[in-house]
Amino acid sequence: MLFLKTIRKLAPGLCLSMLVATSAVAAPNPGESAPAFTGTGADGKPVNLEAFRGKTVILEWTNHECPFVRKHYESGNIPTLQKEATGKGIVWLQVISSAPGKEGYVDGKTAQQLNQSRKAQPSAVVLDPEGKIGKLYGAVTTPHLYIINAQGTLVYKGGIDSIQSSNPADIAKAENYVKLALADLSAGRPIAQNNTRPYGCTVKYAN
Repeated sequence: MLFLKTIRKLAPGLCLSMLVATSAVAAPNPGESAPAFTGTGADGKPVNLEAFRGKTVILEWTNHECPFVRKHYESGNIPTLQKEATGKGIVWLQVISSAPGKEGYVDGKTAQQLNQSRKAQPSAVVLDPEGKIGKLYGAVTTPHLYIINAQGTLVYKGGIDSIQSSNPADIAKAENYVKLALADLSAGRPIAQNNTRPYGCTVKYAN
């Protein structure tokens, strides 16, 4: 306990990262069943993962204030991916796990307005202010993405692409892991890179 108190005083950001990483120890890995959850949508209606059984589901942890998230939205990268995916019948769920008072926290109405202004096209937005869903999956960054197949098995977890920067110019040069994973899944191939390193801002959990 004394060690943690000392760390908090010397490097509070580092301490947060350590604690978040610790909460992710029991997170599911590709090949395991995706944890079930029911959350509240931005429209106030429940969003139940089990209701999408039989479809591919993408979970995207997001925080509109994070520069890494802004990179992928302001460039149109994530909105384009969302449009392509949902056009093929894939369910794309944004998940917002920022706690009240923390960076990225929004209410449902604001979340909907943000998506409209950014031309984002997720299937639904899941509000997770208590961080229960985020910790269930071990989400540590924004963005952090997960792909669940039609059988309810987690088949991908990790970063959106291979270049860990907030510079939009890097998007065209990067390997888009999500796009590649979806291509493999559609072709019935094993996903070549199914567990990659996520990058971005730490998820702003309450604790």
